[in-house]
Amino acid sequence: MPRFHCPVDLATGVDIELPAGAARHVQVLRLQPGDAITLFGDRAGGEWSASVTHMGRSNVRVQIGVHHAIEREAPRAIHLLAGITANERMDWLVEKATELGVASITPLLAERSVLKLKGERADKKLAHWQAVAVAACEQCGRNRVPPVHPARSLADWLAAQSTGAAEDAATTAIATRLLLSLRPGTQPLHAAAPGSGPVLFLSGPEGGLSNAEEDLALQHGFAPATLGARVLRAETAPLAALAALTLG
Repeated sequence: MPRFHCPVDLATGVDIELPAGAARHVQVLRLQPGDAITLFGDRAGGEWSASVTHMGRSNVRVQIGVHHAIEREAPRAIHLLAGITANERMDWLVEKATELGVASITPLLAERSVLKLKGERADKKLAHWQAVAVAACEQCGRNRVPPVHPARSLADWLAAQSTGAAEDAATTAIATRLLLSLRPGTQPLHAAAPGSGPVLFLSGPEGGLSNAEEDLALQHGFAPATLGARVLRAETAPLAALAALTLG
């Protein structure tokens, strides 16, 4: 059954007009009045059965049915602080991280990031990546869309954390901090993050984090961790860590 993200208040028995994004998706699929769909909206959790009641040229109305208290979140909250990768690789990272159950994503403006973002371009990229996460949730069955936070440098993120002004500050403050690193003294991933508590996982872009960035992370409580003997690509490494920590 088609699933659509509908970030408005949902309640059984109510007839609503779908937000523009969901309405366009319904129209693309050429659904008709009477067709059944599933809606989820973040606020109350779970999902709702619904049926299309009206298909207009620019609007779609649906009747909300029964609420199902279904959650498909990962058993462990993994917050990803990931160096921005080039071209469509960041899209792929956001999509697959969402499918694997990431709790949040903060794109990192690392020294070696090829893509440099600021101003309107940064706003458009952020909206695009959030839309990628929404689409991934619609596909994989998640009912809670992980937030994609504004891109910032590691120094700026750490400064915001120290004042409690960063997104997810309350959660990430108590999370185990792990730095994906190739330097000597690293621990295997599971040895560095035992238990089931939240994890903040920091990884770099192509070429990795600079020595200065790694030193800064270590000074702020990040423990160096390794995924094994092979060197993975920038978009692969955080996904491998997510899979190991949420599915392993």
